[in-house]
Amino acid sequence: MSEPLKPVFSSLSLDMASRMLDEALRLRAQEALMPLAVVVLDAGGHLVAFKREDGCGVMRFDVAFGKAWAALGMGMSTRLIRDRMANRPAFQSALASVSDGRFIPVPGGVLILNSDGMAIGAMGISGDASDRDEFCAINAIQTVGLRSEPKDPQPEWRTAGL
Repeated sequence: MSEPLKPVFSSLSLDMASRMLDEALRLRAQEALMPLAVVVLDAGGHLVAFKREDGCGVMRFDVAFGKAWAALGMGMSTRLIRDRMANRPAFQSALASVSDGRFIPVPGGVLILNSDGMAIGAMGISGDASDRDEFCAINAIQTVGLRSEPKDPQPEWRTAGL
């Protein structure tokens, strides 16, 4: 008789990812932002959960996924990637190439950290101005009891332009 299959450990449960998605969309509605596409990836870059609100453009999933993927790939938020690589366009292009285009270095890709500060996944959001996307991600992650990188949204996130 063969042994039963064993469950595979995931760094981020579907339940936790779903709670973060729902919170991000709740915040979007509360703040009257544009419709969002929200993805949650585990530490291996695998899609755990995704929601796209009615009214989002067809590329929003790809942008949200690319933000989360970039954060995981570089081990830092996409805001920090943007700031650190502002004067390095050749390196940004190289990263986009090696990631098969899944590298979107603008705010909205936020690392999900456990209580030890280890990245267990990333959330990517696209739909409004990047700083507003990031606001929703940071607050959604923290609302479910996890930590985020960056810890705080940009102070002027409300007035960010598209």
